[in-house]
Amino acid sequence: MHHLTPPRSSLHERLPRLSRPGRVLCALSALLALTACSSLGDRLPSVASLVTPYKIDIQQGNVVTREQAQALQPGMSRQQVRDILGSPLLTSVFHADRWDYVFTFKRQGQPLQKRKLAVFFKGEVMERFEGDELPTEAEFVASLDVRRKSDKPPVLQATEAQLQAFQERNAKTAQTPPATPATVAPGTLYPPLETPGAAQ
Repeated sequence: MHHLTPPRSSLHERLPRLSRPGRVLCALSALLALTACSSLGDRLPSVASLVTPYKIDIQQGNVVTREQAQALQPGMSRQQVRDILGSPLLTSVFHADRWDYVFTFKRQGQPLQKRKLAVFFKGEVMERFEGDELPTEAEFVASLDVRRKSDKPPVLQATEAQLQAFQERNAKTAQTPPATPATVAPGTLYPPLETPGAAQ
């Protein structure tokens, strides 16, 4: 049985040898680089905290406002209630005399909005309704505004320098004559678009 023996010139022997001070210097450099990386990671914010992914708005259910709820009157038919509030989000075979209107709205950077309204019927006629406190239409629209509100109102007056610059700009525009469109010289003939007698 023959055993293979590796050749004498191994990879370790073929690489240039570092002196002992060179090895110590390489080890210290690697240790210093690792220490610098870990200390920088503690001081700098991570990429995940700087970049936030976009999340779409999620709306479920019907928007029911205070004005709509105030329009409901006992004795209305189911169709009249549907005309005011829309189709209910939840209806049950086991609770045919109850319609549930549930509304949730989730937008990035804003608290979750969640409201419920239950309408109770006796046969085909509305008997009563109950639910959360509902916002007015204006309050609901204002809650959707994602722009940051600043306490400082915008400046609506121009300074004298801005007015002067505006007037100078308008004066220059009025002095430059408008460019005249290029006119075709009289008597210029153009070839016909179709050659006479061509097969169609």
